[in-house]
Amino acid sequence: MATDENTDGGVEVQSAEDITHPGGMRGNRVMPTPVRDHLDPFVVFERFFIAADQGFDTHPHRGFEIVSYMLEGGMVHDDSLGESHTAYPGDAMRITTGSGIRHSELPADDAPCNGLQLWVNLPRDRKDADPAFQDVPGDELPTAEVGDATVTTVVGDGSPVELATDVTYRDVAVEGSWSWDPPAGWSGFLYGVDGSGMVDGEVFGTEDFAVLEGIDEGTRVAVESEEGVRLAAIAGAPHGEPIVQRGPFVE
Repeated sequence: MATDENTDGGVEVQSAEDITHPGGMRGNRVMPTPVRDHLDPFVVFERFFIAADQGFDTHPHRGFEIVSYMLEGGMVHDDSLGESHTAYPGDAMRITTGSGIRHSELPADDAPCNGLQLWVNLPRDRKDADPAFQDVPGDELPTAEVGDATVTTVVGDGSPVELATDVTYRDVAVEGSWSWDPPAGWSGFLYGVDGSGMVDGEVFGTEDFAVLEGIDEGTRVAVESEEGVRLAAIAGAPHGEPIVQRGPFVE
């Protein structure tokens, strides 16, 4: 994992922080951590790992939206709206917590699972929105070959995942080179899922991340890998509003 700051004027590659949730579930977290609180409009991003005998029992949320994207195994979602769904690798789930929802996340098939979870702040005037749930099978997420990369759009152009905030979220597998052009004025980051490579000339591997704030017009991030690297490339339009997180609630 990377530990040194980039001194060449490009992105700064850092190692995400390992955490342990109550119940023993492990997470590898980009935010919030003691080093980075939030990244407007993003509240939380982590890779979660749930063992076969673990799980997040029923708990409340409000004030934001959740995008869960499965990497390995299956996860069962049940909520106070009466929704029940199991997501498998490549599947996505979106929860609008709004004025309040309760849900559980448990491993399916008596087997471990892991995936990526992103919390996106709701704009102040949408905090009291009705809660909602959406499940999207992986075969409904657009996937395309872009040069040396296979790119799946989890949120953004062509994806049926609907958020209250403008967000682009891509699952990218690179063998060779690929470039990312995040929208100007947005905030974004890359997260290493598997393999290793280079991001703007900096070594970048599994559980590393690189943040871009106040993205300038014409910004292009170069990713290169001979052996292959899989990463999430995520950016969103800032709300310019305070993010006040109180555990499972975002005020």
